[in-house]
Amino acid sequence: MHISKMEDISRRAFLRRSKQLAVAGTAGSWAMGLAGMGEAAAFSAGNDYRALVCVFFNGGNDHNSTLIPYDSANYDLYSAIRGGGPGQTAGGITLARSSLAATALTPANGQVLTNNVQYALAPQMTRMKALFDAGKLAPLLNVGPLIAPLTLAQYQSSNLVANPRPAKLFSHNDQQSTWQSSKPEGATDGWGGRMGDLALSSNTNSLFTCISAAGNAVFLAGMDAITYQVSSTGATSIGGLKSPLFGSTAGSNALRTLLTQSSNNMFEAEYNRVARRSIDAETVVNAALQPTSLATSFRPVSGTNTLADQLQIVARMIAARQALGVKRQVFMVNLGGFDHHDNLITGHATLMGRVDFAFDAFYRATVELGVADKVTTFTASDFGRTLQFNGDGSDHGWGAHHFIMGGAANGGRYYGVAPQISVRSSDQVGLGRLLPTVSVDQYAATLATWFGVAPSELPSISPNIGRFNGANLGFMQ
Repeated sequence: MHISKMEDISRRAFLRRSKQLAVAGTAGSWAMGLAGMGEAAAFSAGNDYRALVCVFFNGGNDHNSTLIPYDSANYDLYSAIRGGGPGQTAGGITLARSSLAATALTPANGQVLTNNVQYALAPQMTRMKALFDAGKLAPLLNVGPLIAPLTLAQYQSSNLVANPRPAKLFSHNDQQSTWQSSKPEGATDGWGGRMGDLALSSNTNSLFTCISAAGNAVFLAGMDAITYQVSSTGATSIGGLKSPLFGSTAGSNALRTLLTQSSNNMFEAEYNRVARRSIDAETVVNAALQPTSLATSFRPVSGTNTLADQLQIVARMIAARQALGVKRQVFMVNLGGFDHHDNLITGHATLMGRVDFAFDAFYRATVELGVADKVTTFTASDFGRTLQFNGDGSDHGWGAHHFIMGGAANGGRYYGVAPQISVRSSDQVGLGRLLPTVSVDQYAATLATWFGVAPSELPSISPNIGRFNGANLGFMQ
């Protein structure tokens, strides 16, 4: 019996989900309830458009310098641990309290956090402070990779079978991969790509479902969805075809023939198939982008901002969504330079300024395009960093604070559990490395639900979700 491609995708997704539910066992009634759900509504796109934009901070963002304790009592604890001494005196890697007044956050409805902590954004993030005040930005507190809920005592236990935790913690490559895919380095598919797998049938041109302006990344790789890479200016061309090869038009024509001709060799045939797809896609993308224009400026007053450049091409691709034939898209952009073992104060401030400018410009562009409530931007990073300073910086951590931005975000308040400002509390594993209280699986599942993924399909996106109480953290409308 002939099986269509989409039927085959659904069959394999069902098998993966069944295996994941079996692993979850009796971890929660929610997980067991999924087993009885029908398969009819695995994904719902309807007639609207929705896009997710992952902004990855490469190197491990110092969340303690991004969202800073501002009330006097918790600021003093923060300052003492980060080398600033008592009171409000800055030093070590402590930010002066006086510099935080303009970015202090007041959550809606008088929200009270752990130990009455109040936060301020980094001093450079005045635009994002305005987005928070407008209800368009939501911080998610202490999120990180987990296989199952984990206490400090369980973390310290030698019984890893009973108390599993992500492999190779504190390693850049492995934790980047774990954040993006739920597996350490070597993973072949990520949760953005797995959402793309489900969305393929919603798009007339499925090639433009998962788009990266950040190069190759496992986050956007699916079982069937293919990552389409763009540059900050548009479609990526094959060298030698965009301009005459070695100054020769004949050379370019010969190269084109070599890249697109049929072959009886299976490897050569596959290579040429991919080359033809790239050439054809370049034509489609450039034609779709050519008439798009944005009044919103992504150009800083001085210097450069690679994150803004990447988000600008994402905005242009979204503007061209009808010409590209898409209703659901997942994008990825990134910003590097966050591995601040030293020079934290100066280096991190520069990056926060770039993030603040780029996020604000991108949100304004979505408003201009009339899709502010259809595009959700969220942050991720290798890991958080130690609260304890090492002299001039901080070291690799685990849990961290992240942000969700968009017209559909339930912004203006916090989600998750605020950690204690301490290096000895039960919510950290040493030196102020946060033990996550929210899992990446829950983060992904909440975004996936908004994107259109049915509850029965969530385990195919977030393989550990059945072990946690709640697949929706509430930060999306």
